[in-house]
Amino acid sequence: MQTEKSLNVRLPLELAGQLEALTKATGRTKSFLTVEALRGYIEVEMWQIQDVKSGLAEADRGEFASVEEVDAFFAQYDS
Repeated sequence: MQTEKSLNVRLPLELAGQLEALTKATGRTKSFLTVEALRGYIEVEMWQIQDVKSGLAEADRGEFASVEEVDAFFAQYDS
């Protein structure tokens, strides 16, 4: 059973140079650093997508803050 899949990516020269410098500074491979960066990016994006979907579901159920609740919240921060 295959546990990994190859991915070929074209990098801008500046980014490729930065990746090369990071590999030398950390002793990590390009593959390791790329997977870690992609993993972090995907985690943040998936969280954001889920948060938006959750908010849309709340809106669909009519779960909104009232004008008074919003005003009261922002009134806390008025000088």
